[in-house]
Amino acid sequence: MSLITIIGRGHSGTRAISHTLSESGVFMGEQLNKSNDLIPAEDLYEACRVMARHVRHLGGLRWDFSKLHTMAIDPKFKRLVGSYLSSVLKSTAAHKGWKLPETTLIFPWIARMFPDIKYIYWIRDPRDGILGSHLTDNLADFGVPYEKTDDLWQRRAVSWKYQVEIVKATPQPHHWFICRFEDFVLDQDRTLRRLRKYLGFKLAKIPVKPEAVGRWKTIPEKPDFDFLREDLKEHGYVT
Repeated sequence: MSLITIIGRGHSGTRAISHTLSESGVFMGEQLNKSNDLIPAEDLYEACRVMARHVRHLGGLRWDFSKLHTMAIDPKFKRLVGSYLSSVLKSTAAHKGWKLPETTLIFPWIARMFPDIKYIYWIRDPRDGILGSHLTDNLADFGVPYEKTDDLWQRRAVSWKYQVEIVKATPQPHHWFICRFEDFVLDQDRTLRRLRKYLGFKLAKIPVKPEAVGRWKTIPEKPDFDFLREDLKEHGYVT
């Protein structure tokens, strides 16, 4: 029996891999929305707020996550996550998992609670990912401290940056697979072969929209921020 979860900010294309898993026979929870998120999600949202109390904002785009890796995990957090995942955890399916972008906000404690599950880290060019609104646009809604801004795109870009930073700061789990949304869309066959090798079972192919890649280039005002440059380079979006 294998357990799988997807890490990645909202609008990073996590819906595509979640649908792929569902179509491949993976049980992704009892109740799913059109984005293939496991719902209801209120317990996990509250778990985000519980963990965020222990994140220290150092100013600007810097946060200290170190306490999260050594302190005892709050029992309330464990109860909330267990409640949210109840339909998945009690399932006897050979392959099961869940997808909810907000899981990324609590990745340090999820990785400690579930050290042996298979993680898929889904990346997308943030300049595309921040074009649409998402629940995590305002990190304060989940208890995360940050310097607020009235610039909507900048707020979304900061949210993206925070979620990249919390993943970077977390010791990498034993089972860890990184995939770019763009690679899945533009070369799905090759990406599915890599995923099949990682997961250990055959994966279904789903319809994709190549026009979803590089949409940010088609709009007059480009959502491109200097503080994203290093991460864009790291993930192969700029050279």
